[in-house]
Amino acid sequence: MTTDIRLLVLDIDGTLAGESNQISERVLATIQRVQQRGIAVAIATGRMYQSALRFYQAVGSTLPLMAYQGAFIKSPHTQTLHRHTPLPRHLALEILSYLAPMEASGELSIHLYIDDQLHVRAIIEDTKAYAERSGIQPVAVGDLITLMQTNDAIETTKLLALSENTHLLSDILSSLGQRYPTVELYLTRSVEYFVEATHPLANKGEAVRFVAEELLDLSPDQVMTIGDNFNDVEMIRYAGLGVAMGDAPTPVKQAADWVAPGVDQDGVAVALEQFSAVAASPMRLS
Repeated sequence: MTTDIRLLVLDIDGTLAGESNQISERVLATIQRVQQRGIAVAIATGRMYQSALRFYQAVGSTLPLMAYQGAFIKSPHTQTLHRHTPLPRHLALEILSYLAPMEASGELSIHLYIDDQLHVRAIIEDTKAYAERSGIQPVAVGDLITLMQTNDAIETTKLLALSENTHLLSDILSSLGQRYPTVELYLTRSVEYFVEATHPLANKGEAVRFVAEELLDLSPDQVMTIGDNFNDVEMIRYAGLGVAMGDAPTPVKQAADWVAPGVDQDGVAVALEQFSAVAASPMRLS
């Protein structure tokens, strides 16, 4: 780590944790050494806030937690909600209508995230597997369009389509990308079985910028980020030192300054050991 890095931002899935859904002792120990040298550590994830909390606590972060690709930034210590940028209602309804026939035919399932709760039409096997890994309890509400239309106050933090048909998801991503410009909608894939839609300002790059510049008064060259998938590209590009994991898709690696080994080879620890941290003053929120 270069001498002026003051903030380390870490993704969870595929970066901190692999198939085991746990952080290795080596990675935890290396993160702890970085913190002891005065480098602040933060989490930026596509996960729900409540699902990300145990990883946040494991790494001992004291900064706001950036969840839902950065659409929801909240401090677990003070319960301060620093930023919430929900998906505009009309876009959520339009996307739900577009996906509805595919859900009805069983080609995919749709997840709506409202008030940090997962809302689904019905709890099917895909939902059970997702919920078990995430450590959350989904809420079955029937037709999702009806749910939104009957309550104008509902704000959707994120919409996710889940399917084992990755070719279908690629087609969906392409179709929605052609229909909605990036200034209207942020589309990404955190894993190959997901397509995720959020507010255009809800991406990890913007979230890291907000925490670094507006809360900590840092510049991009004082930030190091580590991630493994397409939803990490913006924060990898933002940081003065952006690292991609060895398992990352090629475009993600191309966006990075350095490529670490994969998550099963403790890539985060290797990256932090490669760029040895130099002591810096402890950070405080401004």
